[in-house]
Amino acid sequence: MTVTAVLDGVAAVCLLGGALLSLAAGVGLLRFPDLMSRMHAATKPQVLGLLLILVGAAIRLGTAVDITTLVLVGAFQLVTAPVAAHMVGRTAYRAGLFRRDLLLTDELAPDRRKTIRRTDQASASQRSGPTAAATATGPSTPGSVC
Repeated sequence: MTVTAVLDGVAAVCLLGGALLSLAAGVGLLRFPDLMSRMHAATKPQVLGLLLILVGAAIRLGTAVDITTLVLVGAFQLVTAPVAAHMVGRTAYRAGLFRRDLLLTDELAPDRRKTIRRTDQASASQRSGPTAAATATGPSTPGSVC
């Protein structure tokens, strides 16, 4: 067996493994019940699947320019996917688009209570109009500091 044949076999295994992980991520997006679970399926297996595909492509291509490009693609994916998932998850949590019964620990509950309180106060002041909001904050006289 030659070195080229072994490298081709390793590249094929990486490409197939990456494809299967990406397929699992797609199935997870369709099958999981809530946004938080879907977000998990969209990031973790998808990133690992892409990295395996990039490794397989790098082994198969073998030139320095191609490998450098693939490393940059992988690094960009590793940096952006967790940040995007965190932002989507935090926004969904604040908007209440999650199932509380599926959470094991709710570490953001105090943060959610503050956000709900601020949202309720803002909507109450919008419903009652500007005069009610002014009286709620107290009388305003010229020269007084609030």
